[in-house]
Amino acid sequence: MTRRTDAHPDLARPDALAPFFSTWRVGTPERQRQTVDAIARTWESRPWPAEDLRGYHVYTGHDGSTLLHHSQWASEQAYEAFVKTHRQERVDEIDTAVPDIERLGLGRYRRYRSARREDPAAAVEPGCVVIVEVEFEGPDPDRQRAWVDAVFEALQSEPNPRPGGLSAHFHLSTDGTRVLNYAEWESAQAHLDALAAPGDGVGSSTSQWERVQTWPGLKSSTVNRYDHVLGLVPR
Repeated sequence: MTRRTDAHPDLARPDALAPFFSTWRVGTPERQRQTVDAIARTWESRPWPAEDLRGYHVYTGHDGSTLLHHSQWASEQAYEAFVKTHRQERVDEIDTAVPDIERLGLGRYRRYRSARREDPAAAVEPGCVVIVEVEFEGPDPDRQRAWVDAVFEALQSEPNPRPGGLSAHFHLSTDGTRVLNYAEWESAQAHLDALAAPGDGVGSSTSQWERVQTWPGLKSSTVNRYDHVLGLVPR
């Protein structure tokens, strides 16, 4: 059966080899709540659909309009089997409860590198999840990895680390064009304070961070904050 949990997902779990991320636009905070409730009812009224689905988590965007979905699969093949047998009935029930949901696409990723704050305070549950998405001009898996490695070099040489960051989990899209960083923070305010500090973004004004920000082929980047509101796992 399906069980609800308040626990955040473990982004580094070794048996979740196919992490997927998608965004829905629902329009208003009220519709955010209605959609989350509809997702919970739909999933909890049915058996867990696949042994190879490790967990499914939903987040409300601080923009008051969007929902982020993160599912952890053992393989892409397991997801494709779910799509053929179980997905549509769930989508139909949710759309009946909350019409006119705009689904903005599904991103298929592989986790590449993670970093965690090494102190006892980091054991607390995150108060905010920050999703940073970077897009490059055309597919290039080597460029994806090199850019993430450069971010880690910048983090390790950071002269003024910003307080409040708990972890960062960098994912590479399977099409070779994007990097997604799932970052956990103590609170949204801690992230806002880090952005407001001197420098361009969270990082200081160093040559390492300038290299990250001016990487050849870097097309665009977005930053969005979310609250984890629903976790679904097998009972």
